[in-house]
Amino acid sequence: MAAPTPVRRGAARHSELFDALVELLLTEGFAHLTLDDVAARLRCSKRTLYTLAGSKEQLVRAAVVRFFARATERVEAAVAACATPADRVAAYLRAVAAELAPASARFVDDMAAFPPAAEVYARNTAAAARRVGELIGEGVAAGDFRDVPVSFAAEMVTATMVAIQQRRIAGATGLADAEAYEALATLLLHGLARDPATPARPSAGCRS
Repeated sequence: MAAPTPVRRGAARHSELFDALVELLLTEGFAHLTLDDVAARLRCSKRTLYTLAGSKEQLVRAAVVRFFARATERVEAAVAACATPADRVAAYLRAVAAELAPASARFVDDMAAFPPAAEVYARNTAAAARRVGELIGEGVAAGDFRDVPVSFAAEMVTATMVAIQQRRIAGATGLADAEAYEALATLLLHGLARDPATPARPSAGCRS
């Protein structure tokens, strides 16, 4: 078997560094960290960091983009493993909660205070809200949810998700973002549930 080329080894090293950077920022936040601090934590040189991005600001934004991209992949995988609309909505919101769970309060606060990172979070929140709206629409069309106005349900979800992203929910309730998404999942699913007098389709659950 041929040995990996230097290009492939370099790409793998960059990927490992980015993953380690994301983990570091999730745990410690980033506003207080200098590039020297980051290099020391990742056990690499500042020169190596500059191969990833040209400045600390660019490095942070790239790490936040990577965090949400990887999270989106895992969330959609959780949805794909479910058979019914109710299971898919629950899986989506609870997978979002699980992805946000490792994020420290310091990281989330730093994102909110750093416009390039806040923009990435806002963009992903908007995309997530649209996705939940799609899933609700599928459930209503299939007869698995109440015949609620899909646009209203989607707008309600969007408003709540934006409030979570903007830290208004945390400020008002003390809930972490992951906890708020879990609460949203519970409230939404109970609100969408069919009338108990109307037989519901059996749930096939999610594939493990």
